[in-house]
Amino acid sequence: MLKKIIKSYDYSLIIVLVLLSLFGLVMIYSSSMVSAVQRYDVSSDFFYQKQKLHLIAGLFVFVFMSIFPYKIMKSNKILGIIVVGSLVMLSALFIFGHVAGNAQSWFQLGSRSIQPSEFVKIGVIIYLSAVYAKKQSYINEFNHGVVPPVIYLVFVCVLVAVQPDFGTAAIIFSIAAMIIIASGMNIKNIMKLILIGAVLVLPFVLVLQDEIFSETRLSRFEAFNDPFSDEQGSGYQLVNSFLALGSGGVNGLGLGQSVQKLGYLPESHTDFIMAVIAEELGVWGVAFVILSLGFVVLKGIYTALKCKDPFGTLLAVGISSMIGIQSFTNLAGISGLIPLTGVPLPFVSYGGSSILQLSFAMGILVNVSMFVNYEQKYKHKESEKQSSLSKKNITGTINFPS
Repeated sequence: MLKKIIKSYDYSLIIVLVLLSLFGLVMIYSSSMVSAVQRYDVSSDFFYQKQKLHLIAGLFVFVFMSIFPYKIMKSNKILGIIVVGSLVMLSALFIFGHVAGNAQSWFQLGSRSIQPSEFVKIGVIIYLSAVYAKKQSYINEFNHGVVPPVIYLVFVCVLVAVQPDFGTAAIIFSIAAMIIIASGMNIKNIMKLILIGAVLVLPFVLVLQDEIFSETRLSRFEAFNDPFSDEQGSGYQLVNSFLALGSGGVNGLGLGQSVQKLGYLPESHTDFIMAVIAEELGVWGVAFVILSLGFVVLKGIYTALKCKDPFGTLLAVGISSMIGIQSFTNLAGISGLIPLTGVPLPFVSYGGSSILQLSFAMGILVNVSMFVNYEQKYKHKESEKQSSLSKKNITGTINFPS
């Protein structure tokens, strides 16, 4: 039994995750070594050493979640802990939260900080997947089957948005939308949700319009529209990102040879790490990251399509959507396709909360994939054996007339 389970794990997915994380660790050292000394007045390997600890902790989380049966997570007790825990953590930020990047989104624990909204993402995925999986028999009953989980989603998005962190709130909402679309709900009810959502969002926007349309946020749209009109002001980050992206060419300047990381490109080891990768490693480095992230997303979608358990299917959809949406948001932001949002690149950017949350999520995805492979490889064979044995028994008991 244990041997069959071990053989059922998707090692191609695990290998890609390991390579992507190790690649990110190397690039964090390369991109942060100058800013660590000049900007933060710490040793050149400060962020590298911290990220290494994050990855070690993430490894334990990943291994545990990959062997923990995912179906246990849909129990009412665990779902209750997720709902209460996420709402309490997000609410506590307004009292005990630490302000960083113009948002009160962090708990400061000594020299370390934790961003609860990162963990709330996976909480929302687990909760919505479990509830809509349980409601399959009446998924199209709007008041009973559709609305209740959405109420929790609205509370979460509002609490994240008023920190204010509109980028993360939008990502959580987008992930939830993918789960809702994949839940089997009909188009009529989805359109109802969209209409109700628009009605609820409008007064929220009116109340917080000064915060939403603040000078800082509007400057991001101005920079997105024409970053070169204010190269030393609102367009500074994007202009330097363009310079980094365009300087690498096909082969890059060489590992460690980035010019833009020498104080010109802010947050070079977090939001803009792909710009440094493009400058140092060229098209080959960018292709490795994009193809690896694409492989993870496609594996998640493949697992969702093959899984016969509604809960496992929706989990795989939610997790692969999260990786895909965050990757697109980061890459599109630094290349000027959308306004900058401050979203890190999964597995590659520096960040403890991000790595732990991603390790947790990918452990679940690998676990779901293992169950799918196990059922396909071994349960199918066992059913075929039982079927052939029953046919033999039936044939042996029939007495044909002479």
